[in-house]
Amino acid sequence: MIQIVTTGGTIDKVYFDANSEFEVGESLLPELLSESNIHDGYQITGLMRKDSLEMDDADRELVRHTVASSDYDKILITHGTDTMAATAQALTAIKDKTIVLMGAMQPARMRRSDAVFNLGFAWAAVQLLPAGVYIAMNGEVFAAGAVRKNLKAQRFERT
Repeated sequence: MIQIVTTGGTIDKVYFDANSEFEVGESLLPELLSESNIHDGYQITGLMRKDSLEMDDADRELVRHTVASSDYDKILITHGTDTMAATAQALTAIKDKTIVLMGAMQPARMRRSDAVFNLGFAWAAVQLLPAGVYIAMNGEVFAAGAVRKNLKAQRFERT
């Protein structure tokens, strides 16, 4: 069984025409899981709906506490990409669980989003990797503490 923790981020952004901007909305994760033909074997915990740039140390502590106190040893976290590496680093003290963070560079509601691919890849990664904290994005797995987001290239890379 896998616990999925949602925190918001680009993957869940919705365009509000009246404001001419994107805001984090309700999670599309149940729909994305169904679209990926994943129908059971998980429990979803909606922890927060924030852009990761708005996350602070208290939010990361809430994520850490939620993961540490979970009865599950496999945890998948949806997260905004801008501070995903910082949250991954904050989770490294948890040693007995496989924790995989994932997100999307484009909102899941957009036609050319990487969300479904990233979800499927992270779903496999959380089941196959040994205990530790990882980021699974765009077909690559990165260990926490050895990864950063390259804003210019819009991808993650090893440090």
